[in-house]
Amino acid sequence: MARPSTQAKRRNDLIQATLAAAAERGLRELSMTDVAREAGLTRGALLYYYEDLDALLVEAHDAGNQRIGDQRDALVMKERSPGRQLRVAIDAGLPNGPDDALMRLLYEFDILAGNSKLHDYLVERMYQRQLAVYAEILSSGTASGDFSPTGDLHDIAMNFVALEDAYGLHIVGGNKLMTVQAARRAIYLFAEQAGCPVGPE
Repeated sequence: MARPSTQAKRRNDLIQATLAAAAERGLRELSMTDVAREAGLTRGALLYYYEDLDALLVEAHDAGNQRIGDQRDALVMKERSPGRQLRVAIDAGLPNGPDDALMRLLYEFDILAGNSKLHDYLVERMYQRQLAVYAEILSSGTASGDFSPTGDLHDIAMNFVALEDAYGLHIVGGNKLMTVQAARRAIYLFAEQAGCPVGPE
């Protein structure tokens, strides 16, 4: 049996293979065989680590939860002012660019929501993490007087998530008219209009 460190590396490699295969095939057509081929393994060898495709996809989605949730939370907590926290949260929530395979996979889960309980669960869990980041920053900034929200805080937080998702989908979907920089600028503008301006760079 592989050592824990070796297993962890292998699982990470398999997640990367899943992202690459999903980017090429799409979630609807993705199979364990596709992932095994991308990883340079047999399907049987892949089954040693994951019992089925759903188990593999859950772990791939967990990687997204780590990035959009835990890693973003850590970046936000490094900042003291709510405005800076909001800027960091917006920046960290967008794709790195059109070739961001992990973000592309997450958006595909969104598209497939309603087709299975697994997809519904994963999409709802991700949404709650996104919403929580913004809700906490907005609440803190309002309490400190840094923000003067022009509407209900929950609604403003929902709009941040909606903009993050909408612009992100355009970016990874290949819309050449939408860049990461343009998306950031537009969400910063919404923040100012909502009475919650982002802090300086």
